[in-house]
Amino acid sequence: DLDIFHVKAEEFDGMLIPGGSAPDKLKEIPEVIKLTQAFDQSKKMIAFICHGGLVPAKANILSGKKVTGTKSIKEDITGAGGIWEDRKLVVDDHLISSRTPKDLPVFGKAIVDYLC
Repeated sequence: DLDIFHVKAEEFDGMLIPGGSAPDKLKEIPEVIKLTQAFDQSKKMIAFICHGGLVPAKANILSGKKVTGTKSIKEDITGAGGIWEDRKLVVDDHLISSRTPKDLPVFGKAIVDYLC
């Protein structure tokens, strides 16, 4: 267990950004944004679901990437240059995204497949 101030991208294979209301708070923490950018620069897995796409959108790592999320963040994703798709699962290089908790089975499998 580490707090965000002690996490280093080089020590992990990927990051998972949850949905719900947490991403609205996480996107306002500079260390979370820097960590997201570090994972992106290293091309390590960044998985996000539901509202989780708010964090990579704020980190400006979605330009030209196909992603999904809950419909309410579509404008945030496209505003950050992402290509929003209304699908259960979207994988674009090291980015794995899903829309809602109903998509958890395919989301979880994609994460395991990517890391294994």
